[in-house]
Amino acid sequence: MDKDIIPIIQVGDVLLSPDILTEKFCCDLDACKGACCVEGEAGAPVTLDEIGGIEDSLDTVWGDLSASAQSVIDKQGVAYTDPEGELVTSIVGGKDCVFTCYENGVCLCALERAWRKGKTRFCKPISCALYPIREKRFADGLVGLNYHKWSVCKMAVEKGNELDLPVYKFLKEPLIQRFGEEWYQELCEVAEKILS
Repeated sequence: MDKDIIPIIQVGDVLLSPDILTEKFCCDLDACKGACCVEGEAGAPVTLDEIGGIEDSLDTVWGDLSASAQSVIDKQGVAYTDPEGELVTSIVGGKDCVFTCYENGVCLCALERAWRKGKTRFCKPISCALYPIREKRFADGLVGLNYHKWSVCKMAVEKGNELDLPVYKFLKEPLIQRFGEEWYQELCEVAEKILS
């Protein structure tokens, strides 16, 4: 098969764009300073269950949030419905996620930081963990995964190329969290056949 023309890949009930296998990616927080949490026009996609987890963690992270973020949450809650009808995390000033916090000049997620310290059971929305993969759910039960290219992640692409780390390998843990170990192993087998 011509490696330049790879069709949509299906693993179980999940359809994947081929660039998830072929493109390289590795977050480089030192270079980008967490720009994905402060750039863009909407918050991170969330599910109703995740909103519950966020709300359960809110008291723990409240002191780490900016006064502006606290004000937004007081007015509209931790999430809102964006123009496309998707539930997303609330944002400040039309861009920053309300859960951003800063450490040594780097933007971090207050939710994830609290989770890493063992203070909460909820880490962060799976859409954040899976980035640069974006998920779309279809009415027939299928899930679509696409690689989202964004200029703020230029350094992550460069680092991924240096390390020769494909997107699906960089996101091993979040993909297992979302779809399971067996599904991920099948994805790796499919990738090996396609790319060999």
